[in-house]
Amino acid sequence: MIDEPRQSDGGIVPAKSPNNLKGLEEMEGRPPVKGNAQEHPSHRTQSRNEGMQAVLARIREAVRKDKEAKLTSLYHQVYAIEHLRSAYYRMRKDAAPGVDGETWKHYGENLEAHLEDLSGRLARGGYRPPPVKRKYIEKADGRLRPLGIPALEDKIVQSVVGQIFSTIWEEEFLGFSYGFRPSRSPHQALNALTVGIQEKRVNWVLDADIRGFFDNLSHEWMEKFIEHRIGDQRISKLTQKWLRAGVQEEGQWTQSEQGTPQGGLVSPVLANIYLHYAFDLWAHHWRKHNAQGDVILVRYADDFVVGFEHRADAEQFRRDLTERLGKFNLELHADKTRLIEFGRFAATNRSERGEGKPETFNFLGFTHLCGTTRKGKFVVKRQTMRKRMQAKLKAIKAELRRRMHTSLPQQGQWLRSVLLGHYQYYGVPFNSLALWAFRQHVQWLWKRTLSRRSQKGYVNWERIQRLSRKWLPNPHICHPYPSLPLRVTT
Repeated sequence: MIDEPRQSDGGIVPAKSPNNLKGLEEMEGRPPVKGNAQEHPSHRTQSRNEGMQAVLARIREAVRKDKEAKLTSLYHQVYAIEHLRSAYYRMRKDAAPGVDGETWKHYGENLEAHLEDLSGRLARGGYRPPPVKRKYIEKADGRLRPLGIPALEDKIVQSVVGQIFSTIWEEEFLGFSYGFRPSRSPHQALNALTVGIQEKRVNWVLDADIRGFFDNLSHEWMEKFIEHRIGDQRISKLTQKWLRAGVQEEGQWTQSEQGTPQGGLVSPVLANIYLHYAFDLWAHHWRKHNAQGDVILVRYADDFVVGFEHRADAEQFRRDLTERLGKFNLELHADKTRLIEFGRFAATNRSERGEGKPETFNFLGFTHLCGTTRKGKFVVKRQTMRKRMQAKLKAIKAELRRRMHTSLPQQGQWLRSVLLGHYQYYGVPFNSLALWAFRQHVQWLWKRTLSRRSQKGYVNWERIQRLSRKWLPNPHICHPYPSLPLRVTT
């Protein structure tokens, strides 16, 4: 039996119903069809002349009214030309092309005709996502991270679907999840973790790492999670097409049986949805019903840190987490997952046992250490990860070599922008020494590059100091103490 559909402004109809196409068509006020119908785009419940923000606002309202309902009339928003056009103009103009070789500029030369064709293929179900182009980038530890570069039209469609997914699940995501969410940033995750360790009774920290999360994500579970809130099977099928499109590397196509390629515009949202059901809800329940003491949780994408008051809780959580992730085709990285003693009493307890200073852990580019203020109060100190700094300096060295023969003002302006960007992210309290060290290394690399421009082009330290004062800004702390923004938010 199908529930009576509830009326909603804008044709976004939440209703509890069996997840079948016939039921969906009935609820949308259209005659039942077989399979992939050749419907005309004009037979829709909502005008396509409205902006995407208005559509997202109605979706948000529908989700808030009924947190258990499925949204059954969404697909027409995906192929609305104005939404596709908006997604095109949001794209990076210099983004690398996918397997189709299409660039932003070339596609835009006949934009309206291309968007009409794309919209038509989406509307009649004839859109076939091409495989993603695989590219490798070097990680801070020297290993290569595989990235997937979708075709340009794929990026456009994924942008629209990603906005819809993000709006729907944003009402469900829990507070300790920070990655790839609107109005949330890595520094908010870092501040929450720091304040949690300092203010709560945290004595143990589980620094966890999921082995190859994006490569091992289960397609079967992903489809179930999507269908938990979306009753429009056409969107579910589009998502399945992306997951199964495969990867093309050096002309060879490889089928995708699991995982989602990093680099796709919809992949971060899918990752958040997957971990929301596989980890967040379970961890929140475990904290409330199984823990004997305080537990704090902070997750950013597939990186998360858990703090515990009692070691017994931490060890039990790790065992239960291993079992939980196994149900969803995931596992903890044995070499990178550590349980360490960390907190306000860690230094004292380890000193009494003759074990030396407390261990450290890394999160979002920072090494976290147990420290004290000048008045002796416990504080979590954050310093730039050594590997991150070395990788950045290596990249700067290579780029300076490429720019060796450009003018000094051009080199100086570029180095200035690099330093300001570095300070903007790593400029946190207690990290001044690392910022100054980074600037000094950049200054030395610049001196070395300038000295190699010609056989008689040696640059002495007096001249490089003069250039540095003009072009290399001094380090400055860009972020307040972690507790201040959280107090304002609260």
